[in-house]
Amino acid sequence: MNRTATLFAVMATCIGMGVYAHGDHGHPKKAPSTSYEKPPQQPPNLDDYVIKLTQMATFYDVPGEFGHVMIGNDHGFKQLSFIITETRPGGGPPLHVHETEEAHVLLSGTATYFVEEPGTKQGKIFTVHGPYIVRIPAGYAHTFVNAGARPFNLTAAFPDSQLTYREIGPNPLIKLRALGSTRGSKQ
Repeated sequence: MNRTATLFAVMATCIGMGVYAHGDHGHPKKAPSTSYEKPPQQPPNLDDYVIKLTQMATFYDVPGEFGHVMIGNDHGFKQLSFIITETRPGGGPPLHVHETEEAHVLLSGTATYFVEEPGTKQGKIFTVHGPYIVRIPAGYAHTFVNAGARPFNLTAAFPDSQLTYREIGPNPLIKLRALGSTRGSKQ
């Protein structure tokens, strides 16, 4: 089975089982005023089939995106890495890029995306309502914002045991949301 087929088999299994991530995963009720990154609280256990959130690095991006990062190589995966977020209304990551393709799985909620093609620097803005899977090609700058009224839990899957991340700048959707813009197509 190739890397992409493996990735989608895992995601289809999770969706088919009705796996819904709810709760705050230990995040504070009031969002911090500054972003942060923290190492895992516990080391990985390669003898266990379960990877707990405490075994993943955590991060927070202003305004309102908490996350856990599972680097596949650290946990025995040969071709998978994941990010699991709790993204609060109006929250989202900075504009960034990865060397591999990425898939976002959201079972419930509404998100607005910005995806920029690297060759043309043309950006596309679109809004989607869960459940959905968004495909982000390798090397495309992208970000999103929770466009709904409730927090959501998003899973990002990467077909590599290492995770690359290069921040490009602030999330342009935060400013558009503050201005009340509704540009973009609805999916």
